[in-house]
Amino acid sequence: MATDVQPAVRRVVTGTDDHGRSKVLWDGPAPNSRRMDATNASLLSDIWVWTETPAPLYGDSDDGNLKYEFPCPPSGGHVRVIRSAGRPQNYDPARDPNAVTLHDPKVQPSGRTWDRGGRNAFTTDMHKTRSIDYAIELQGERDLGLDDGTRTIRPGDIVVQVGAWHQWIRPNPEGSTMLYDMFDAEFVDGPQGLAQGNDPVMKYAERPLAPGARTVRRVVTIDRIPYRGECVSDGPAPDIRTDPARPGFLVSRLWVTDSTPAKIIYETLHLPHSIEPPPKGSVLRVYRFPPDKVWQGKVGAPEVEAYFRSMGSPAASTYSPRAPHPHMQKTRSLDICAVLEGKITLVLDTREVELAAGDVVVQRGTNHAWSNRSDKPASVAVASHDGKYTP
Repeated sequence: MATDVQPAVRRVVTGTDDHGRSKVLWDGPAPNSRRMDATNASLLSDIWVWTETPAPLYGDSDDGNLKYEFPCPPSGGHVRVIRSAGRPQNYDPARDPNAVTLHDPKVQPSGRTWDRGGRNAFTTDMHKTRSIDYAIELQGERDLGLDDGTRTIRPGDIVVQVGAWHQWIRPNPEGSTMLYDMFDAEFVDGPQGLAQGNDPVMKYAERPLAPGARTVRRVVTIDRIPYRGECVSDGPAPDIRTDPARPGFLVSRLWVTDSTPAKIIYETLHLPHSIEPPPKGSVLRVYRFPPDKVWQGKVGAPEVEAYFRSMGSPAASTYSPRAPHPHMQKTRSLDICAVLEGKITLVLDTREVELAAGDVVVQRGTNHAWSNRSDKPASVAVASHDGKYTP
């Protein structure tokens, strides 16, 4: 049963030159890519690895080539894209010689991963990892299997796995591409990794949006009781902000962590709002950029200052009337950026990079802006992790 998948995802990595200007270090297919098994059903592309937090933002080494350690390095994180072929219509899991039936929980050699079987060629084991996972569907569909039911995850949907039991299922003949940003979590009760505290889950409050604008679907999973992965939230991202100077601009905040290892809790959006992640933490957002032409010539220093102030990060702006884009910004963070929809240009000090849906950018604390020169909106998911510029 041989199937095939698309080539490796395009990865762009930024850095700085000798004058401190942002530049492109690498641009091309993710170099550390390999087939999962002999069926060619999945292509794994390692995007970036960090072994400590704050994550290093310095040096010229390609940390996408660091050793892969599932689920992630202790005190660090790992970003991977998995391109998977679709399930053939004539596939019968009962005839799959490599299928594994459900069984009692088993711990894997790392001591940070557990599984209960249930695997076949197009379904992963029911498993649990000592990590927080930002799972972002880039293309196609993939089912999320939990102990309380199955949910279909579509392009642009984001799953926040808070150390929960789960499995991934590919039920359709179409392929699927998903990005996984996985970083270390704290299980205070040993291997159970149960939810701590009683923070109320925030819900989306209906509000008028620009024509065509839509919120991002956020699915949050956690274990309330041992060996039972459950969905605690499935709906529009509850924390959204707009920019009056840019009609149609929308940013949705989905999750925040404020420690490493990260906490296993029900909700995090009560934490302070800022573009920068908290110290030793992370923040996940999705940006919707309208075409630049709807606001060009109408935005200057006052409007830019008002936007960054509303985001809780006035110091992130590097505005200058001579800059290549009014919304240039720089934060001390490792940003994993995945283009979800449309076409967009990454503006750096020394170069511009045209990007399309499915492309992934690793920003290493570099000065940049996003410019939409098309006629349609573009969306970019950004997972920011606390970083450091020096050893």
